[in-house]
Amino acid sequence: MRFRLGLIVFSVVSLIVIGGHINALWINVKEIPLTIHKKVTGSPEVKILMASDIHLGALIGERREKRLLDIVREQKPDLVLLCGDLIDGEIAPVLRKNLGRHLQEIRTPLGVYAILGNHEYIGGIDKTLPYLESINIKVLIDETVTLPDGIQLVGRNDRSSGRGAKAPEPLAELLSGIDRTKPVIVMNHQPFNLQEAADANVDLHLSGHTHHGQMWPMNYITQAMFELSWGYLKKGNTNFYVSSGYGTWGPSVRIGNRPEVVVFKLKFDE
Repeated sequence: MRFRLGLIVFSVVSLIVIGGHINALWINVKEIPLTIHKKVTGSPEVKILMASDIHLGALIGERREKRLLDIVREQKPDLVLLCGDLIDGEIAPVLRKNLGRHLQEIRTPLGVYAILGNHEYIGGIDKTLPYLESINIKVLIDETVTLPDGIQLVGRNDRSSGRGAKAPEPLAELLSGIDRTKPVIVMNHQPFNLQEAADANVDLHLSGHTHHGQMWPMNYITQAMFELSWGYLKKGNTNFYVSSGYGTWGPSVRIGNRPEVVVFKLKFDE
């Protein structure tokens, strides 16, 4: 009787893990149309592809990286934004597998920009940052850039960077010199204190980090920790999106959510 019960439990757990692994490999491309009542130069319609938490390293390698490149080519976005945790941790497996070379092939009219996540700091930012720069990804660290069409892109440093000189700058300081008549998009890996961005009247705020718990019932923990654990929210004039992430942390298993890339179809005033 005990043997039969144990066999049943083992079989059920195995099916859940196998199903979760298959689910973790099945990338969902989610499209979100948004209207922002500001003007840009050129076309009033801009397509942005966002991916977060790719976690390239020992477990996630070339096949998943190439799949992301294929998705970008299929979607043909104007801009690609990578919202932190591009690297899983230690840079050694990335270098050993020669990862990143497919990301170098991404070509978009407005470029490819990234921010740092907590895992870039876990692996040692002094080694990870030069790697990201070597594959021609522009990393914004508490930095604002104005794109050719007038969109102002703000990349925040991750809160894992520490205190003192390395501590992330307040959002109000990063926005002090911007043109409020033009669109403002903020990338911030960890979705803490959404009210800060809402008070600043940011147009679009993008985060990742949570994985929405990755495996049920861990999603209840992320939902308790963050105002938004996964998906879309609007507060005041600010549109928020927290991605469930592209890759996985630890085992390649997802239960209760799917990996994703998010395509924002932005429409601005004529």
